[in-house]
Amino acid sequence: MTKVPTAKLRNIALVGHGGAGKTTLAEAMLYVSGGIDRLGKVEEGTTTMDYDSEEVKRTVSINASVAPCFWREHKINLIDTPGYFDFVGEVSSSLRVADISLIVVDALSGVQVGTEKVSAYADDFRLPKAIVVSKIDRENANFTKVIEEIREYFGPQAVPVQIPNGQAEQFNGIIDLLRLETVVSQRNQVKREPVNITPEITTYRDLLIEGVASTDDALMEKYFDGQELTTPEIINALKSGLLTGSLTPIFFACGTNPSGTPALLDAIVNYFPSPADIGGIKALQNNSEIILTPDSNGPITAFVFKTMADPYVGKLSLFRVYSGTLRSDSYVYNTAREKEERLGQLMLVYGKDLKPVAELEAGDIGAVTKLQETVTGDTLTEKDKKISLPLIQFPKPVLSMAVEPKTKGDEDKISIGLHRLVEEDPTLAIKKSTETGQLLISGMGDLHLEVIGSRLKNKFGTEIELSVPRVAYRETIRGATKIEGKHKKQSGGRGQYGHVWIEIEPLANDQRFEFVDKIFGGAVPKQYIPAVEKGILEVLDEGVLAGYPITGVRVTLVDGSYHSVDSSEMAFKIAASMAFKKGFMDARPILLEPILKAAISVPDEYMGDVIGDLNKKRGKILGMEPQSNYQLINALVPQSEMFRYAIDLRSISQARGSFSVEFDHYEEVPQVQAEQIIAAAKEKEAAS
Repeated sequence: MTKVPTAKLRNIALVGHGGAGKTTLAEAMLYVSGGIDRLGKVEEGTTTMDYDSEEVKRTVSINASVAPCFWREHKINLIDTPGYFDFVGEVSSSLRVADISLIVVDALSGVQVGTEKVSAYADDFRLPKAIVVSKIDRENANFTKVIEEIREYFGPQAVPVQIPNGQAEQFNGIIDLLRLETVVSQRNQVKREPVNITPEITTYRDLLIEGVASTDDALMEKYFDGQELTTPEIINALKSGLLTGSLTPIFFACGTNPSGTPALLDAIVNYFPSPADIGGIKALQNNSEIILTPDSNGPITAFVFKTMADPYVGKLSLFRVYSGTLRSDSYVYNTAREKEERLGQLMLVYGKDLKPVAELEAGDIGAVTKLQETVTGDTLTEKDKKISLPLIQFPKPVLSMAVEPKTKGDEDKISIGLHRLVEEDPTLAIKKSTETGQLLISGMGDLHLEVIGSRLKNKFGTEIELSVPRVAYRETIRGATKIEGKHKKQSGGRGQYGHVWIEIEPLANDQRFEFVDKIFGGAVPKQYIPAVEKGILEVLDEGVLAGYPITGVRVTLVDGSYHSVDSSEMAFKIAASMAFKKGFMDARPILLEPILKAAISVPDEYMGDVIGDLNKKRGKILGMEPQSNYQLINALVPQSEMFRYAIDLRSISQARGSFSVEFDHYEEVPQVQAEQIIAAAKEKEAAS
């Protein structure tokens, strides 16, 4: 395979709303460039990029997939990303290693919420943006309308560089507004002809020229003087405007009718930035900041942006080379793990297929198998250089569910499988709740967790059931009482005798429990007092009211009696627990529930609906802070109402809202809810 220099590399993340046509467009680009022999279809599960069994079953992209596309002596690394919000982690890792985001917009649906989100993600990564309008061959497609909608959202910096030559069933290639040519092709046979200038073409070319001129003072002056801009001037301004973010060019291509795809590929190699154009990246070397440039002769530095468990080759690590030249069968140093790793055969990734390659230069993307220590986010470098690249900031999980095995005895298999899947997917988290003892799995949404369950079954042969987690309620008291506990048993031989008087009262501070010994005169011998405390502590863990841990109580041992022969530690332990259980119920017991502090960011138009929903959830609004066109709502909400809030907020805000929560405090459960919780606990106890 011919080596491609850094200046002729293009790293492109295809991003957009779910169903916009990203995978189909990638398929067309691979087909037109000769990378594949036939056009696959998403609905048939035959595309290069959507190969995972879950993707085939659901006909949606779940993973970010990579494939190189070779065009006019250039190598275009395509990264096809999922459009569904549950898999946003795949978008984050892709944008981290891309040099430009190519936002795919559906010609029929126009700018959607996913379009807005990926545009914001690209801004977060400070990436140049370009737009490609897909599905222009569909019935009712209207390119004039979609251009207007794009410019309304992205602003006047969004300018068409192409328009379609016909639309809907008449679509037949592209009109290049820059060179005023029609471009029609089938596969790699491209036909260019001068276009007949129409008022419509003139209108859109004027938008292009005006946008290009606005990026440079000299060009703007020339434009206002009525002078014609030359083609080289337009091209140079277009390239620099795209690189700096002052221009967002609009292109047209259709995956199902690839006659316009060669014009898009030409635009990519002619106008899109290479890694050399993007320049250096900030890195750390021995805790000092450096700028690492994409120099193939520089220090070897690669960043692992994705980890996969391939059923045939094992662990597969996808990486981008940021500096130096990485070679097969060499050694690298993992800075994060402080371990040396041996690289085996380097690979180019074509969806699920791997093709061996001897080396990869700065700016290129590839993969390697069976790295022992390396995970997503690690930097591979030279041992004496110890360079670290910035980590990927993945979004935090927003939906948690409890995991139970469908088959008893599968707990270990589930734990091993989940830990392997967490290596692949940093937006997935697992933990054992110390409060409830449940194994919790957290992800970006219900579809995300459903897919994880399917992968556990397919890859590790174990099935799970997901349920809403139990709430870590607490029990406490509001009153005080004095109570007697006596355990007396005589059944032949040595008997049992323990007798205590205790006072129970609430603690004024946040302490869980305080035990006070006020025995005088040996009414309860000293050797039995620890047993009294132990008996009470065991009840604290078990609960009395509804089986939840007890907190915030002070118990004072004030009196008692003993038998010189029949008394024992066990007898006093039982007597104390009997007294505490009875006294607890006499001291105005209540249930406490965890209250979360929620920060919810939503566009202004959804604020009323979100606040109304929070009120239904027994939330208390603390205040609101304006943030551009968004409002940040701060509220206190019971945890029991928030387990599925990710789904609720997505529905209310058309997926435009986001939120975060953290534990704040415990608060008394209202009587109606408390009665329901207690009744459910008693019912469960009776059933067991």
